[in-house]
Amino acid sequence: MSTAIDAAPPTLAQRLARLVTEVFAPAIWAAAMPFVMAVHGASSVLAGVAWGAFAVVFTAAVPYAIIWFGVRRGTLTDHHIGQREQRRKPLLMGLAVVLLGIAALVVLRAPRELIAMVVVMFVVGLGATAVNHYWKLSIHAAVASGSVAALVLAFGPVWLAGAVLVALVGWSRVVLRDHTTAQVLVGAVAGAVSAGPTFALMV
Repeated sequence: MSTAIDAAPPTLAQRLARLVTEVFAPAIWAAAMPFVMAVHGASSVLAGVAWGAFAVVFTAAVPYAIIWFGVRRGTLTDHHIGQREQRRKPLLMGLAVVLLGIAALVVLRAPRELIAMVVVMFVVGLGATAVNHYWKLSIHAAVASGSVAALVLAFGPVWLAGAVLVALVGWSRVVLRDHTTAQVLVGAVAGAVSAGPTFALMV
């Protein structure tokens, strides 16, 4: 007779936390924000969508593909790279791709707001990568807060309400036990502090 005890089913809070973590994952922000800023800064919606699609290749598609292949090969435990020791290589490779994208956008004279947003992504990612070499800072929180900071500067103080979303993302990471409260708070502060001035200087 088996003595194994089935694992307890996830609670409602855990299910909600998992949904928030997936819906507002860094890769989702990295795919959405270039479109938002490109449409905002381009001469037409169609031009903005085209610029956004081009930028997303560098900000989300290729970096996420790097992680996906790592998961498939077994070198990464999951697509959120939950093990801190596994983060350095894919994060550095992703940053290199984003840097290449910045160069391409500058050469091709992309909308200024789009270039600024991609530079913000690079700066936030660089800071998170540096800290994660020693401590598991929450990239979810950093990217969410950095994105909201850019939205506030681009569209006005009404987007300060996005702080609620940042808090929700941080809550999800703690509930899922992927991060401590301190790791989430430091990630959120680091994202906003690095993204805000960078975006402001670029635009």
